[in-house]
Amino acid sequence: MKNILAEFKQFIMRGNVLDMAIGIIIGVAFGKVVTSLVNDIIMPPVGLLLGRVSFQDLYINLSGQSYASLDVAKVAGAPTINYGAFLNTVFDFVIVAFVIFFLIKMFNKVRRQAEKPAEVTTRECPYCISTIALKAVRCPNCTSDLS
Repeated sequence: MKNILAEFKQFIMRGNVLDMAIGIIIGVAFGKVVTSLVNDIIMPPVGLLLGRVSFQDLYINLSGQSYASLDVAKVAGAPTINYGAFLNTVFDFVIVAFVIFFLIKMFNKVRRQAEKPAEVTTRECPYCISTIALKAVRCPNCTSDLS
């Protein structure tokens, strides 16, 4: 048992696990910000443009009875399909996917710039195979004429 706990401690303390945990925590916080953006900033004007519709209240009642709102139907225990909440979740996903796309795009651009091959400034002398400057006209080692 003691060996298993030691292995678990070693696993948890690895840098990859800590980085992943930090990423998950930041991702959850980012998800909450995006959800608030969609629910509180984006959807109210869209609902206003579509005739004062609150997407959160859009639902299909499966019970056959009439209810004044989704909240009343939920309190009554009526089965409902809450497609307005689903639309909000889809908007959340699209925004998160869009932001992640641009983050990855920027990361790849920076990585490509960092991976550019170094500029070639030397070459080999064809006579003595020593390394010489690219612009050299005479080898400093064997004094051969390279022009």
